[in-house]
Amino acid sequence: MEVFKYPAKEQWPELLKRPQTDQEELRQKVLQIINNVKTQGDQTLIQFARHYDKVELDSVTVSEEEWAQASDSLSLKLKEAIDVARSNIEKFHRSQKPIENYIETSPGVWCWRKAVPIEKVGLYIPGGTAPLISTFLMLAVPASLAGCREIVVCTPPNKEASVHPAILHIARSLGITKVFKAGGAQAIAAMAYGTESIPSVYKIFGPGNRFVTMAKQLVSMDGVGIDLPAGPSEVTVIADHTANADFIAADLLSQAEHGIDSQVMLILTDETLISKVQQALEQQLQTLPRAKTARLAFQNSRIFLVENSAQAIELSNAYAPEHLIIVTEDAEELAEKVVNAGSVFIGPWTPEAAGDYASGTNHTLPTHGYAFSYSGVSLESFMKVISFQKISESGLRAIGRAIMELAEAEGLEAHRRAVTIRLDKISKLLAKDNKNGEGNDV
Repeated sequence: MEVFKYPAKEQWPELLKRPQTDQEELRQKVLQIINNVKTQGDQTLIQFARHYDKVELDSVTVSEEEWAQASDSLSLKLKEAIDVARSNIEKFHRSQKPIENYIETSPGVWCWRKAVPIEKVGLYIPGGTAPLISTFLMLAVPASLAGCREIVVCTPPNKEASVHPAILHIARSLGITKVFKAGGAQAIAAMAYGTESIPSVYKIFGPGNRFVTMAKQLVSMDGVGIDLPAGPSEVTVIADHTANADFIAADLLSQAEHGIDSQVMLILTDETLISKVQQALEQQLQTLPRAKTARLAFQNSRIFLVENSAQAIELSNAYAPEHLIIVTEDAEELAEKVVNAGSVFIGPWTPEAAGDYASGTNHTLPTHGYAFSYSGVSLESFMKVISFQKISESGLRAIGRAIMELAEAEGLEAHRRAVTIRLDKISKLLAKDNKNGEGNDV
């Protein structure tokens, strides 16, 4: 990792740049994949599975035999780990249920919002060298809690042309039955437009490689919702003299091992930590199965030495990392100053891996600088909020004049008349009541 000592603030934008790729070439390739899925449906998915996953599929649908054998093929330890993670994820996301508040904005004018589940959602679970069981939990649990009527899951098949039994075990426990063998951009296209087997959905969730990310962005232009823009994994660690170099190295490697385009940043206020962390990294790399991937990721990564913790948090906010780990003497105080980050981990005993798996927070987070404006996935991500209002006759009389004046100022006569016609009706009713001697105010 390249070291930068006390960089001037005007250098920060250049030093904090993410790795760039040729987006136009990627866009054209993904467009072709999407068009193939649109025109050829399941056939394209089977062809791509043969080409990219090196497996022969008779169908993209999970067989009854796979469903039946799923739970029995898992170890008890893995099932217990899944249960712990699911329980914590459920607790954290259940607490996010929106509360309906009825507000009387003016006398006789009531307004409120109601959260309703998105009816059809698609969950993309990356495969690669191993299925991301944790990602399925992070998406399927809140989707179920939100009450989404139809949950469609796509994940690449393994070398045996099957879906990992842990995915099916979790799906069955949550009542999810629509699981399909499809990966990459073609899976995103299938969920967006539908195939003979895979239903189309209204919103697609889940991380993936640059092809998946581009596919999500392209289908969103056709009105299909997506969770958030996402790119390669990243982490920033802020550390001072109290930090443990072995812990820091392990946290940096936990993101660097994701892929060669991952990026890790280390911001230090103690110069002696530079050599200590570098030594710890080298030592841990010796036994890391994905050491080659991590070393390549370090080519895009940086170590910064800054004056103090205030400058450290300022530098981090200027980068807006997906994950931010703070291991300083004043960690909790610094955490209060975070304004740009996907998820924050405070103190030496809070590894980023905890958020990836079992603490309860969601690990589907904005990357590539999108933490400047996006939040991570939550229960609300699987819901939409509809606003309601109800106005009485007296309420319309109270705000009618304001509505008419504003509509007239904007030159929208039909808007103005929508109020005047009603107010005229109210006036006639009042006059009639007065004529009949009732004298009631409406």
